[in-house]
Amino acid sequence: MSFEQEWAGHKQAAAEAPSPQMRLNQVPADQGGSAPAGYGVLATAPPEKKKAANTIENVLQPGTTKAADAADEPTTNAVKAFSGWDTAVGLSKAHTQWDDQVKRLMARLNSEKTALRGASNLFTGTDQLTGQGFRPVQSKVSGV
Repeated sequence: MSFEQEWAGHKQAAAEAPSPQMRLNQVPADQGGSAPAGYGVLATAPPEKKKAANTIENVLQPGTTKAADAADEPTTNAVKAFSGWDTAVGLSKAHTQWDDQVKRLMARLNSEKTALRGASNLFTGTDQLTGQGFRPVQSKVSGV
């Protein structure tokens, strides 16, 4: 099939399709008594966030540091062995870039760990604060 034939087919299909209509983003007039599945439900698992943050702190960060340090001595020895050659300069530049990337990765891991712990604390604290806000209402309703 040539391009012209394929293009003609697409043009004909577009001409036969119903005319596009504008739709405004708004709340439907009849919302009914329940929200659609997935709406209005916020699920968070503070223990899982804490576990993930601990994994970053106790497994990923030490492992990354160990892997980064393992490259130091062999690279330094190779730079010395190739002293006076362009290879030594290239290895030294590559090692500097490696160290920079390790620092960036460690900063990213630290940021993710902090965000996980912060989100966990935020959700728990907000939930408790909201619950405290209802206590005066509950006591008035129950007469306590």
